[in-house]
Amino acid sequence: MKIIEIKELNIPEIKVIRFERFQDFRGYFTEQFRKSDLFYNSGIESMKNTELVQANQSYSKRGTIRGLHFQWNPYMGKLVRTLSGEMTDLVLDIRKNSPTEGKIIGYKMPSSNEKNYDEWIWIPPGFAHGNFFTKPTMIEYLCSGEYSKGCESGISPFSDDIDWSLCDSKIKKQFDEISKNPLITDKDKNGFSLKNWKDDERSNNFIYSELKKRNLC
Repeated sequence: MKIIEIKELNIPEIKVIRFERFQDFRGYFTEQFRKSDLFYNSGIESMKNTELVQANQSYSKRGTIRGLHFQWNPYMGKLVRTLSGEMTDLVLDIRKNSPTEGKIIGYKMPSSNEKNYDEWIWIPPGFAHGNFFTKPTMIEYLCSGEYSKGCESGISPFSDDIDWSLCDSKIKKQFDEISKNPLITDKDKNGFSLKNWKDDERSNNFIYSELKKRNLC
């Protein structure tokens, strides 16, 4: 796996990992995952003790909004990329007392067979994760924890106490447009507000200092 760039986003724990595609007249070849490169040589501290134990794939129709999801016991970090179409990833900081607590960012990840690189986005534990789609889109994500029913929850992406100030204004505008007539489950739409989640005792699974101490984010 040839990593050519690691980008730090406006929430610095969220990383975009760009890796090379080797192109010729036939198309391209790439090695999209190699444990030693990602976990030990990428310089991403929160990946050093990570083991990826579950792989998921989803297809979403145009206008779909998913999330914002998170899990504890076990914690679940996610390594996500677009296979076809165009995903915009959404990441909300739910770590209590973190410098960016309550803030959300977006990152657009369109697919293309013409680029000489592809990208993963890494979302460690401590963040609520979701996405929206402006085209029919297929994505995959590798997880650092197996799904644990009863130890997962979500914050509504429409919660009016989410702070969008760190998010690119073009992405926020696109989200607002899709939100006028979204394809979204009742579970996601009616998730917690940020305030109500903070008041829930289970939110104490995401205390900033404790996650940092355990090198989880």
